[in-house]
Amino acid sequence: MAGASLFIQEDLKLTDTQVQLLIGILNVCAFVGCLTAGHVSNYVGRRRTITVGACFFVAGSTVMSQAHSFGLLMAGRCAAGIGVGYALMIAPVYATEIAPAATRGSLAATPDVCINLGALAGYTSTYFFGKLPLAQGWRAMLGLGGLPSAVLALGVLFMPESPRWLAMHGRVEESRAVLRQLSDTPEEAELLWSKIAPVAVASPQSSAGVWKEMFLHPTPPVRRMLVAGVGILFMQHLSGINGVQLYSPRVFKDAGINSRDQILATTVFMGLAKTLFILSAILLVDRVGRRPLYLSSLAGVIVSLTCLGTTLTIIRRAEPHHAAPWTLPVAITSVFTFVASFSVGLGPITGCYSSEVLPLRLRAHGVSLGVALNRLTNAAVALSFVSLSDAITMGGAFFLYAGFATCMAAFFYFNCPETKGRPLEEIEEMFSHGWRARQQLSSVEIPVYGNNPRR
Repeated sequence: MAGASLFIQEDLKLTDTQVQLLIGILNVCAFVGCLTAGHVSNYVGRRRTITVGACFFVAGSTVMSQAHSFGLLMAGRCAAGIGVGYALMIAPVYATEIAPAATRGSLAATPDVCINLGALAGYTSTYFFGKLPLAQGWRAMLGLGGLPSAVLALGVLFMPESPRWLAMHGRVEESRAVLRQLSDTPEEAELLWSKIAPVAVASPQSSAGVWKEMFLHPTPPVRRMLVAGVGILFMQHLSGINGVQLYSPRVFKDAGINSRDQILATTVFMGLAKTLFILSAILLVDRVGRRPLYLSSLAGVIVSLTCLGTTLTIIRRAEPHHAAPWTLPVAITSVFTFVASFSVGLGPITGCYSSEVLPLRLRAHGVSLGVALNRLTNAAVALSFVSLSDAITMGGAFFLYAGFATCMAAFFYFNCPETKGRPLEEIEEMFSHGWRARQQLSSVEIPVYGNNPRR
């Protein structure tokens, strides 16, 4: 939508306020999708919930590609937003529940790779479809966006259901059959079942019971897990990444790039850099661990945002004269390093970690709540970025995001222990201890029995 909005605004004669609303409304509707997805996934299963979300997105893309008014565009964007909410909630939960502990981080972060491959495809299609006649180009961009979701809706039917969800609903034989399918040996499947069974039996199936345990009578471990899992989801977009992604043409224009083709080409390379660094995170998350990658990512984000804010402020104060020649390459480099730093930790690890630390009985609803709050902060950034930049300048906005990122680093350091290599059913035990004890437990090396990674 970042590039398509340029063409939509010109074709349908939309105001800046309408464009800002069109871009930001997706996250408001994703909030609704997130809140309902947790209940739906507990009721119909993780796999079918993915299909429901994909169908919403296909419907939204179709409506937007055929829209001839701002109202229809908003309707399609809202439908797509609900689909996004479902996908963001269920994808990491499903991946976490079927993945082995030794590779759970990389597999649970894979949905983020797919999201960014889609974003990269969107940037690239914007550049090439922008060569088409005005009314046809942006419609092709939005219409083709529904194709991957249609493939997903069909492909997920051939994937196994989460064995933990099956066990939670008393479908013991189906759960054990899936475990045998996912395990290397029958012995490993039985070992996994011995860990899953006690937890699944104790899991309340009603939404009322889940919300009651989460908010009315939470135990200290549950409270700590909610703070960690929901907290990092809430704060993720306070780094301003959505402002840079959605309004990258404006950012590059403020930095001094005036040609539309140059702006779009730079945006494509930004998407490519983001995708490449997420792939590197996939390779490192189960080797290095969640904490080192996440904290290193935040350090790079803070430095990049500070440099970007400083450079844009220098460029603005130099107007109407040209700023020093070094400011343009520094501004562009800062955008790229910001996106790269976010992608190597803050992006892919957030969804993965929040799904890991919440216990089975609370996982769907807890992640649902966290992703809903994530969408609210995302929407707040998307809906306020232009207004905030006008009020305190774009450089000032990035200084503000750098301050938020500093607070996020402190929060993660003190509240989020390492989960690398630990079975899901053992992570809850870590949160039964205080901060110092959790740090000591998270540094203990988890043994691997035989050649099979523990799940």
